[in-house]
This record gives sequence, C-alpha cells and structure tokens, in this order.
Amino acid sequence: MSSQQPASAPIPPDAAPAFPAAPATAPAPRKSPRALAAALIVGILIGGAGVGVAWAVSGDSAAGGAAGDARGACHALSGFKESEFVAKGAKGEIALNRFGGALTLSAAAAAGDAQYKPLAKALLIARNRHDATYDFGDSEVKKNLDKARQICDDLD
Repeated sequence: MSSQQPASAPIPPDAAPAFPAAPATAPAPRKSPRALAAALIVGILIGGAGVGVAWAVSGDSAAGGAAGDARGACHALSGFKESEFVAKGAKGEIALNRFGGALTLSAAAAAGDAQYKPLAKALLIARNRHDATYDFGDSEVKKNLDKARQICDDLD
C-alpha cells in the first residue's frame, strides 16, 4: 500500500451515511368533488343518450315524435328508484341510466313540442339540485321529481 492511500476498514453502522427510506407506495390521488360530479353528469348523459337511441331505433311507433319521447321519459322515470342511485353494481347502473334516460328524452320531447317543457324543466331542476346536494332527499329534488311524475301521470 502506498503512503497516500488510507487503510481500508469497515465503517461502523452509526457512522454510515443515512439515506432516507423511499416510501413503500405512493399515496393515492384524491378525487375532487367536481371531478366526481363531472363524471356523474357524463355518465348520465351517455346513459340517457344510449336509452334514447335504443328507443329511437327499436321501430316502436310509440317512440316516434315528441309524444313518444315524453312517454319514454315517463317510462324511464317510473322505473327510477332514488334509493338505488348510489348502489354498487347493476342496481346503481340501472338507476343512473334510467334517470339519465328520463332527462334526455324529456329534453327531446320539449324540443319537439313546447307542451313537454314543464316535464323537462322539472327533471332538469331535480338533476341540477341533486348535483349540488348529492341528496335525493333534498326537498327541492323531491318536489321536482314528484312534479315530473305528476306530469307523467297526466300524460296517460
């Protein structure tokens, strides 16, 4: 060994440099309420559009025109159960799509004939209020869903 090189000796554990331990897993990103609401709205619109397209191409004469769209909206609304809207699995998907279908078809009916605007308006107000509160028990949501159901009862 040359005189300029230090002698090699093991480094004691307490003198070893400390390196911070890497985290085992990265923390899960938090989803903002706005992102969840946006995803919900997109799901409702896609589901409603799918229901509307299915009824439109089914060839059923009742599905034609504004009156058919209004009846379709009422049919979707009659099968909608608010309590199942947040359920996991098929029940939740069915409720989400029935509500979306009722919204979409009522808007189509209102665009085709002004007499269906109250139905579309009641469902839109219910949806907007639900988007703000996430609560179908909210008095404004309930009032407008009841109003839409009453309009549907009067259509028959």
